[in-house]
Parts: sequence; C-alpha cells; structure tokens
Amino acid sequence: MATKKKATTKNAAGKKATGKKSSGRKYSPAAGKQVETEMREFKQGKLKSGRSGKKVTSRKQAIAIGLSEARKKGAKVPPPKS
Repeated sequence: MATKKKATTKNAAGKKATGKKSSGRKYSPAAGKQVETEMREFKQGKLKSGRSGKKVTSRKQAIAIGLSEARKKGAKVPPPKS
C-alpha cells in the first residue's frame, strides 16, 4: 500500500513557507510624512545637506535625508544599506 506525502507550500523563491507573516510595512506613516516634508523643501530649493550646507540637487539624496531624519525621531525605518 502506497503512502501519501504531505504537501509543503513553497513561495516564489522556492523556499518553504515557515508560517510567519511579515508585518507588512517597511516604513511607518511617520517616516513617509518626514520624506514628504523634505521633498517639499527640495522642490522649493531650500533643502541643504549636513555640515557643508550645500543645496541638495538629487531627488535620491532628498529622500535619504528624509529617512535619516525619521530615524532620528524614532520612526520605523529599516537601517541604511552599507
């Protein structure tokens, strides 16, 4: 008599599902608002960078500044990539 194997679920990467669900959000709403305010300053030409005080000209740099400020305020933001 043949026995049946148990079916295991696999995700798109081909790994077995552990049953844990992720929290869903990488960034908190507070972090999003902080990035919004920094982008607004960037678009107005008022956003300056750290010590040098130079005007920020890159959109990506403006977002990075917003996330950094959110981190300082304690909002849920993943650590920066190194």
